[in-house]
Amino acid sequence: MKTLKNIFARIWALWGICSFIITMLIVIIPILITYFIPDPKGVEIFRRISKIWMHVFLTLIGCRLRIKGRAYFEKKEVYVVVCNHNSLIDITLTTPFIPSANKTIAKKSFAKIPLFGWIYKRGSILVDRKNIESRKESMELMKATLMSGIHMCIYPEGARNRTDYPLKPFFSGAFKLAMVTQKKIIPCLIFNSKKTLPVNKFLYLWPQILEIHFLTPLETKNYTDVEILKGDVYEIMQTHYIHFK
Repeated sequence: MKTLKNIFARIWALWGICSFIITMLIVIIPILITYFIPDPKGVEIFRRISKIWMHVFLTLIGCRLRIKGRAYFEKKEVYVVVCNHNSLIDITLTTPFIPSANKTIAKKSFAKIPLFGWIYKRGSILVDRKNIESRKESMELMKATLMSGIHMCIYPEGARNRTDYPLKPFFSGAFKLAMVTQKKIIPCLIFNSKKTLPVNKFLYLWPQILEIHFLTPLETKNYTDVEILKGDVYEIMQTHYIHFK
């Protein structure tokens, strides 16, 4: 039975790749046009196109999506969204389904992928994590993004979680950003993406019900220690993850 599942998952992965490429070729021109529209309007139109694209793509690969907590996003408020990271498919879920315009801090290397790199770059602030100057520049760009009325989505674990623990230890960048800009943090948890597109399996895709849970916003104005803020957010996310699972 396990062998049959693995065979199907690899055939389904090929279907997933074909579906992604075909649908990407359909939306790429409208997305490129958004480069000529000033932000935040341009990035919001990009998000809406991406949302339609991802609804179609997820349907084609047999994945349903449930979202909880969208009401926590208040109009005219800008948030730092911190999200767990288990799979590459997480990136296709956060940008389209965070309510209103948002950008993600993302690896610079992914922007080099032909065609997809243009789309990836449109919704991202790129960073080379090995370069100190690049990290400093990305922090300033994230501040400017928040000040322009665009949410920032950050994966504080840094890379995908390859462990058996609910969350990896967090880096401090997202929490420093929230404290400096005095923006509220919305914790976000994605469920079942690790089962859909496992980080430790090559060419493997399995249909699942995916879930995104946005949690209660956390005020950062009263925090003076980034480590305490980071620890509180970690505890909130881990508790919710364990309770839900």
